[in-house]
Parts: sequence; C-alpha cells; structure tokens
Amino acid sequence: MKNLLKFIKGYKMVFIVAVISVIGATAMQVTVPILIKYAVDSVIGTEDPGKMTFIMNTFGRNIISVVLLITAVSFIRGLLMFIKGYLSNYAAENIVENTRNKLFKHIQDLPFEYHSKRETGDLIQRCTSDLEMIRKFLSIQIVDLGRIIFLVSLSIAVMLSLNVKLTLYAIILIPIIFIFCFLFFGSIQKQFKIADETEGELTTVLQENLSGVRVVRAFGREKYEIDKFDKVNEKHRAISFKLMEFLAMFWSFSDLMTYFQNAITLIVGAKMAINGEITLGTLIAFMTYETMLIFPVKQLGRMLSELGKTTVSVSRIKAIFEEPTERVYDNECEPEIKGSIEFDKVSFQYHDGNQALNEISFKVEAGQTLGILGSTGSGKSTLVNLLQRLYEYEGHIKIDGIELNTIKKPWIRSKIGLILQEPHLYAKTVGENIGIISPSFSESQIKRAAETASIHNDIMAFKEGYETTVGEKGVSLSGGQKQRIAISRTIIDDQKPILIFDDSLSAVDTETDMKIRRALKQRAGQSTEIIISHRITTLSESDYIIVMDEGQIIQRGTHDSLIQEEGVYKRIWDLQQLAVI
Repeated sequence: MKNLLKFIKGYKMVFIVAVISVIGATAMQVTVPILIKYAVDSVIGTEDPGKMTFIMNTFGRNIISVVLLITAVSFIRGLLMFIKGYLSNYAAENIVENTRNKLFKHIQDLPFEYHSKRETGDLIQRCTSDLEMIRKFLSIQIVDLGRIIFLVSLSIAVMLSLNVKLTLYAIILIPIIFIFCFLFFGSIQKQFKIADETEGELTTVLQENLSGVRVVRAFGREKYEIDKFDKVNEKHRAISFKLMEFLAMFWSFSDLMTYFQNAITLIVGAKMAINGEITLGTLIAFMTYETMLIFPVKQLGRMLSELGKTTVSVSRIKAIFEEPTERVYDNECEPEIKGSIEFDKVSFQYHDGNQALNEISFKVEAGQTLGILGSTGSGKSTLVNLLQRLYEYEGHIKIDGIELNTIKKPWIRSKIGLILQEPHLYAKTVGENIGIISPSFSESQIKRAAETASIHNDIMAFKEGYETTVGEKGVSLSGGQKQRIAISRTIIDDQKPILIFDDSLSAVDTETDMKIRRALKQRAGQSTEIIISHRITTLSESDYIIVMDEGQIIQRGTHDSLIQEEGVYKRIWDLQQLAVI
C-alpha cells in the first residue's frame, strides 16, 4: 500500500473529495433501514416513534411521506456515488497516463545492457496489463475501502443503539471472516505473481512469433511454433486454473460463513421478536443492516484479491523504476565533433565473463574511411557499441583528442549515424521512413539521399512511389531495399560527422554495392566512415583496414598491402575472387 499510495501523488485531494462523497452516500444508505423501521413500527404500527417524532410532526403519519423520504435519500446517495465514481476514475486515468509516460521515458533512459537481457514481451506486459490492473484498483477499490470502513462502523453503531444483544449475534462471525480474508490474501499473492509472469512469457512467445513470421514461414516452422505456444499456453492455463481454485475456495467459504451469519441473525431476531424483546421493524432493520455488513465483508475479500494482483503489478513496475538509468555527469561536455577516432589499448568484457575486446588500438583521421573485417564474434559490433557509449570500457577512446567517456552520451550518439545489417523500418511510407529523423527534411533532400543509397529507382518502380507504405518492419521490401532505405535515412542528415555501416551492404548485389560506395565517396571528407563487412570489395577502397579475430587486431593496413600479406585478409580475398570467376 505504501508503494501504491506513491502513485496518487498530486491527486490526493481528488481522492479525499471522492472519499467524502462515498461517506455521505454511505450515511444515506444507513438512513434507509431506520426509515423502514419507522414506517413498520410507527406508521403502520402503533409504536412510539421516539427520535423519529420530528418526521411525523413535519410530514404527518402516512406511508407516502416515508416513501418520498426514502426516494429523496436514495437520490442524494446516487448523486454522491456519481461524484465518487467520476472523481476516482478521473484521478485513476490521469495517474496511469502519467505513470505510463514516466515508465516509457525511464525505459528509454535505461542502459543498452538492460534491454539486451530483458524479454520484450515482459516489458510490454508491465507497460499494459500491469498498469491496467493498477488503474482498476485506483478507480474502484481504493475509494471503496473508505466506504467499507465507514459502512461497517456506522451500521454496527446504529445496530448497537437498537439492541445490543442482537448486535452481538449479528457480528459474531464477522471477525472470523475478516481473519480468513487476510490469511487468504497472504497465501494468494504468490500465485498472482506466478500467473502474471506466465502471462508475460505468453506475450513474449506471441510477440517473437509475429515479429519473425517470415522466418517461420521460410523454414516451415509453423508446427514447432504452434507446439511452443501450446506449451506456454498450457502452463499459463494450469497456473490460472490453480489460481481459480484458490479463489473458488475463498468464495465458497466466505459465502458459507456469510449465509450462516444471516441465519443466526434471522433465527435469534425472530425469536426475540416473538418474545417481544424487539419490534418487527427492528428485526427488518437488523436484517437490512446485516446485509449491509455482509456485503462489505465479501467485497473486502474481492478487494484483497484485487490488492494481491495490484501489489504484484506495482512491484513489477517498481522494479523497472528502480533500475538505474544511464549515468550522466555534470562535467561531461558537448564538443564540436569533426570525426577523428583513436582507440588506445581498449578492452571490454561482458558480465558473463566473455572477453570481447583485448587491448585494441588504431587511429582514423577525420574524413577517412576505416574498414573492419572479422568473423562472427570477433568483436566488430562490440567496438561499434563502445564508440556509441553503450557500454563502459577499459583503456582510452578519443574523439578529436577528447576522451569519449567525458562526452555526453546523447551528444555523441547524435553525431554518429548507424546503419545495421537488419535495419528497423516503421509501418509508414518510404518517404516518411527516410525522413523520419526530422519533419523538416524536404522532398528533394529525401530523394537526394535515396539516390546516394541507390534506392531511388526501386522506389519509383513502386506503384505509389515515395508514398508506398512499407508495412511493419518493412515486410513488403527485400533485404537489400530495407538496407538501402536505412542508409538513406542515415546519410540524409549532413550533420553526422561519423557514419558506421555495420554489415549494412550485405543484402545488396555487388553492382549496387559499388554504386553506393561511389556515391558515398563523393561525400568523402564530410564524414568519417567505419565500414564493417565480410565482402572485401566493399572494404577495398577504405583508407585503412583492420582484421579482427577473438577480440584482437590480427592484421592492419591498406587493401593493396593486405592482399600482398599472408593472412586472413588475403585468404578471404582469394576465395572471393575465385567465387567471382
């Protein structure tokens, strides 16, 4: 509850007014049985009205006046309940909207390493279902807690004023029901957490399948995916069914206890009415109050069940907020970036102990092109990740002579253009994807970038040209077309002094590769380029080339010098030349 109450910060007054409204509505609700007792005993019967004499003096001794009073009281109660519902829902919707925005922003600020270890489906679950659970609790349950406390307290107070003996019989089982509710809440909370986690697993499997539907179809893995989903779905069903069994036991026991409590009140009250200890109106009032007491007790069970779910949701969201964001220091700078890059004995090791880089050293002057060749797992992508400050490193990385870890992360990343082997495109038009960095790019700038990336002719061949919608993740495009659109999207911004091509020409043919490199060469001097590729023709015109293996540089030099030197570079070059022949 302490963590949950943090969510209502800024809306406490709204909830206070909602609680006041529900207290007023509860007072109106408790008044109705008193009016019914008065009607039965003093209007229909001949009992002394006692404290209700003022009603008889004001409206006369007739049933119509009682009916009108009950109608008026019920109308006021309905109005107050409307105010309560409106305010609590208004506050809950705004709280969840603000929390969702803060949560999304926090996720954006989390380190790259966090995202590399987390399942996307689980994060989606926390940002949607968990927040929805909190919204429901804030809009309904939290205000009703005040209503339950006030209704139980006021009902018992009125019942005691009517008859102490019957009141004791009427509440004899209620403490047992309360204790059972709290014990149940303690035992069920773990089941809610497990059910929530299995639902997150289910979401992850579904998300992965939908994202990789082309791979699934290409390899005929539909049956495997169906079996995998069925397995996770069965696990979720089993956990949910077990949870339902717990809830069924709770509701069955609580219903049994509440009906037994009603029976005790009715039997004892009827006997007392027959013996003349209470009036018939008092018995009717007691049975009405008994219903008022039993309903909050049963609702408390439901509230505790919802609180159990909400507590789990709060803890899952709180866990994200407790994750430290990328550290930003006040002394970090925003220097002018020209593009000179120097690695001096740079090493990096992942948390799993894998040594990705081992004392890497090289230097690239501003405006030059660096080519990187290496097998999978040689450390090429890790090197690029360090350059973007996605991880902390050992040694020295200098940009224009300035230590990289003294430059603000958002600043250096804004100066680096990155094109990945598997680019992410949005379900927008081709033109929107190319100019997505900024809405200020003109149509001519978009076309010029497309021409440089050798994709303009392909786009014009589409039925709607640059207005063609590419579908989610560019599903309607080929791999080469997606890569070239991603290149266009990056080079359209002339303010990127460093461009990184992480095997981003792998899906284009050799001729198109050559056209793109020629177009990029015309931009020579504008940006420092780092080209990672397995195709040596792509690297051949680089000013400087390094060959990596197991986190180390094993060869370095120009294309002409490396093909004359025995080693990996020459061996791959010879193999690729034979493939061409």
